[in-house]
Amino acid sequence: MVASLGYFVDIYDLVIFSIVRVKSLADIGVAPDKILDEGSYVINMQMGGLLLGGILWGVIGDKLGRIKVLFGSIFLYSVANFVNGMVHDVNSYAVIRFIAGVGLAGELGAGITLVSETLSKERRGYGTTIVAMIGLLGAVAAAYVGKYDWRTAYYVGGGLGIVLLLLRMGTFESGMFKNIHDKDVSKGNIIMLFNNRKRFFKYMCCILIGAPLWYVVGILITQAPEFGKALGATAPLSAGTGIMYTYIGISVGGVGAGLLAQFSRSRKNTMYIFLLLSIISVMFYLSTKGITPSQFIWLCFFMGFAVGYWATFVTIASEQFGTNIRSTVTTTAPNFVRGSLIPINFAFNALMVHFGRINAGYFMMIILTGIALFATSQLRESFDKDLDYVEDEELNMTT
Repeated sequence: MVASLGYFVDIYDLVIFSIVRVKSLADIGVAPDKILDEGSYVINMQMGGLLLGGILWGVIGDKLGRIKVLFGSIFLYSVANFVNGMVHDVNSYAVIRFIAGVGLAGELGAGITLVSETLSKERRGYGTTIVAMIGLLGAVAAAYVGKYDWRTAYYVGGGLGIVLLLLRMGTFESGMFKNIHDKDVSKGNIIMLFNNRKRFFKYMCCILIGAPLWYVVGILITQAPEFGKALGATAPLSAGTGIMYTYIGISVGGVGAGLLAQFSRSRKNTMYIFLLLSIISVMFYLSTKGITPSQFIWLCFFMGFAVGYWATFVTIASEQFGTNIRSTVTTTAPNFVRGSLIPINFAFNALMVHFGRINAGYFMMIILTGIALFATSQLRESFDKDLDYVEDEELNMTT
């Protein structure tokens, strides 16, 4: 439950800017024709913070413990969000979103690592499914709060972080981590992910399987007003509404993906099914000419359900590596996926110049899904894998 609530706050903050983007930027004086560019700048800074924070908290989790990350990350996030509600210019806005991104980067990875190491291999899939189900509803809360004053939305996020900090006082450390804490093994050594070719390739595959999800949320839904115009929408499409229904779909899809993996005893097959479903859902979205607000809501739910494999993807990353670098992998992988929105944004904008918004949307989804399917095929099935082992600096693993 602690991990679930942490993920709830994590998702709340990740999407709150997308929800209040237009309103908040206009309020601090950004001209209407500059909102898209300045919004891309701010969200890129936020994603950059997630990249840095993913490395920072991942290493801390393996060196000092998973609990240290749960406390440190939420404290930094809470302070940043309170300050975020006081900004009056774009540069300050971007810097504070960067700091908030650093703070939030540790939440999901540390939570999933703790759940994976605490529950038995037969039941850990249920644990991560619960984390996804409760955590992703943070987007629904953000969409509701974001309808009101945008500054208040950031203050609420900071307040949620403080409450969660107090709730974590009774949490306990992972037994697997405690077993290796005093042993002479390399812990939190991120270089280990790059100094072995097979390990590096496996790590990159773990990251690439999650890229389509963040493209759907970060571009197709966040830029819903612009996509609505390109599709000839009968009324302006709301990014806030889209995000709310997309994350309701992601929450339902997360439960579906988790249960499917449990019953089929295969996380890889589950990923194949949901990746193929996601590309079908996006094709429906981008081909709906004259889209109405009600159609938009249902399509957002469908796309959200189809990319509801987020917790399954993070669980796969956690199960691929030993205890001494598990937190590093589980924390950096989802944040590198989120950070991939930066190059995805650049690539999408470049394609849009030549092919238009709708065609660029098709091309990016096809490319990202193809890469994700290939990456999934290169990973070993990890459903029944025993996680009580460590990675050797030179070899793949030792028991």
